[in-house]
Amino acid sequence: MTKQIKVFAFDFNGPAHLSAGLWRHEKDGGTEYTNVHRWIEYAQMLERAGFDGMFFADNNGYHDKYNGTVDAALRDAAQLPANDPAFLVPALAAATRHLGFGVTSSTAYDHPYTLARKFATLDHVTGGRIGWNVVTSYSDSAARNLGTGTQTAHDDRYEIAEEFLDVVLKLWEGSWDDDAVVRDKASGTYVDPSRVHEIGHEGKHFTVPGIFICEPSPQRSPVIFQAGGSPRGVALAAKTAEAVFMNAATKAGLKKQIDALRAKAVEFDRDPSHITVLQMVTVISAPTDEEAQAKYEDYLKYVDYDGAMARYSGWTGLDMAQFDPDQPFEDVKTNAGQTMVDFFTKIDPEKRWTPRDIAEYNGIGGTSPVIVGSPKTVADELVSWIEETGADGFNISHAVKFRDIEDFAAYVVPELQARGVMRTAYDGDTLRESLFGAGQARLASDHPGAAYHRTRTTQA
Repeated sequence: MTKQIKVFAFDFNGPAHLSAGLWRHEKDGGTEYTNVHRWIEYAQMLERAGFDGMFFADNNGYHDKYNGTVDAALRDAAQLPANDPAFLVPALAAATRHLGFGVTSSTAYDHPYTLARKFATLDHVTGGRIGWNVVTSYSDSAARNLGTGTQTAHDDRYEIAEEFLDVVLKLWEGSWDDDAVVRDKASGTYVDPSRVHEIGHEGKHFTVPGIFICEPSPQRSPVIFQAGGSPRGVALAAKTAEAVFMNAATKAGLKKQIDALRAKAVEFDRDPSHITVLQMVTVISAPTDEEAQAKYEDYLKYVDYDGAMARYSGWTGLDMAQFDPDQPFEDVKTNAGQTMVDFFTKIDPEKRWTPRDIAEYNGIGGTSPVIVGSPKTVADELVSWIEETGADGFNISHAVKFRDIEDFAAYVVPELQARGVMRTAYDGDTLRESLFGAGQARLASDHPGAAYHRTRTTQA
């Protein structure tokens, strides 16, 4: 294999993310999630190791489906409490020079204008190292607490997201010419008014007639991330995403998803290579296979059934307490997270999954594949995922917060670098250049947002 693997650290601005019960481990750093200095040390470590970036999951709601209450989520810190990750980014960017930052923000509960301003600001303060993970949100608790009352239907959420993206791309790319900011002291002109334009958007869901409030940032548009696995999600990713996070249980399944995404991208007249595909994995590493396996078995002792079910109930919109833990879980339809339901009903055609099976599977790293082993074993497996599927890299989750990724950097990264499949130096200065190469700081010409881009004042 000759291409370099793209690597992100998958995290959450709270004490625990995907793994259930592991916050109790003596080496878990989840209790330090409010300590910005711990996050800074972590970001600097990732940059020294050559990671492309940190990717922050987020949610406007909380898991309150299990037993009809939020109690189990609170007890196991199941993505709760949860601070806003966007406010970490300026501090982390000030302490690093190349590391990128992916931040999740929802099209369901924000407005295109305010979101565009937030990410333009982050792109400025990071020097062009920000990405936006586009989500449509699934949580009924968010719908209640943010004033809409009930969750919008799945396909309707994607319809809103499509228009939302159109608006923010018009604001980022089409409102200001590249040379609008002249800073001419002699004439007393900071911004040339003739080079700033109203976007005149009037659609089904949003009306945004005026100019954008921010001047163009280093990337103009942040890197667009997306992770939807439904047909509508795949279509949105194929049309607008520059990086797509996938969570397949098998290499064959991942290859099928990647092939479908790239074929759909061609339908939208996009070059499939302009979409970076990142598979989620959880890596538990140590100097030897035996030590790594012992670490994994130690982790399993901490897995909490109720914590795992609180997460899964929230992801799917189902109260898993209504099912016998040891009776097969039959296929159901849910408005919240159909991808998460289908993940288990389709992962093994020969297996009838029980809630206990799901909890045990989810307990370490959520639904991601778990790779356990020495540097050589882990590197061999990561390379095989790339070679057999066509993926470009990984979004790496953890069981024990901070520790597992630090171990990956200490043990696995040197092995990958020795094989020439992970960087030893960064390309360019922006996140987009990190993903696609030096000199590629702006949207590719075949991205729909590029059609709005204003480069000089002679354009209409």
